[in-house]
Amino acid sequence: MRVLVTGAAGFIGAATALALLDRGDDVVGLDNVNDYYATALKRARLERLAPRKGFAFKEVDIADYDAVLNAAPGPFDLIIHLAAQAGVRYSIENPFAYARSNLVGHLSIMELGRKLKIPHLVYASSSSVYGANRKTPFSEEDRVDEPVSFYGATKKANEAMSASYARLYALPLTGLRFFTVYGPWGRPDMAYLIFTEKMLKGEPIEIFNEGRMGRDFTYVDDIVAGVLAAAARPPGEADAYHRVFNLGNDRPEELMTLVSLLEKELGIEAKKVFKGMQKGDVERTWADISKARALLGYQPKTSLADGVARTIAWRRGLNRPLY
Repeated sequence: MRVLVTGAAGFIGAATALALLDRGDDVVGLDNVNDYYATALKRARLERLAPRKGFAFKEVDIADYDAVLNAAPGPFDLIIHLAAQAGVRYSIENPFAYARSNLVGHLSIMELGRKLKIPHLVYASSSSVYGANRKTPFSEEDRVDEPVSFYGATKKANEAMSASYARLYALPLTGLRFFTVYGPWGRPDMAYLIFTEKMLKGEPIEIFNEGRMGRDFTYVDDIVAGVLAAAARPPGEADAYHRVFNLGNDRPEELMTLVSLLEKELGIEAKKVFKGMQKGDVERTWADISKARALLGYQPKTSLADGVARTIAWRRGLNRPLY
């Protein structure tokens, strides 16, 4: 297969591109390599991909449709659209970055899919669409009308945009709601790596909501397996050519459990500063993955303890600060 992967310099995008190459696919990667976090980390991910047979990379802003069409004229058997402006808190500070990348950029990639008559377009949504939902576990059948962050609102909009394109053009689209993805080569703005870097430097870590937080931490390899499983099963006319799946671990863990595991693997006791809840955050996430299990054969395998151990082993192997 020939696959277009957007966000190829990103955490999940680079991991997905590697998995596709490992199975023998040709991959064209797109990314604008922006400076939301250290571009050195993004370049390092690309350096792992660059020598691989069948990989080509184009540095382009997905919100620029003409540039995308020029960089990726096709043909493609599949588009995996993972490029986005990520981060809940940054969306409070810079909402226009999210409107450009997540709304205009998503439209650009859907229009590319329509123009090239792509058999299937898989795109990244987020658990953030559940917002203020208090029912757990979170199900795809739940209403998602109360986003608590602008990031979550853009991801909800992506799902609505995709449903309309699917109906209008019979373009098969699958949205994947990722739940707190972590692991080696991860985003340095996420708690597990923020904590790791501060602990290594002997600095205190900030623990919000006085530690009363729970997350459905999902190891990156399990997420990639879910992405590939979804890609192999495009929706049809009976689904109005659009489906959405939760991809999580179905095993929420307390934030303090994460801290304890980091302390164990690093051999460092964290200096903890407890604070109140941050604006735009939610207290708990938990994915109901019964739909993904039934229709995709999705089954996460990695415990938080194993995932943290692998992540810290990777971090030690870097022999340099992450950012």
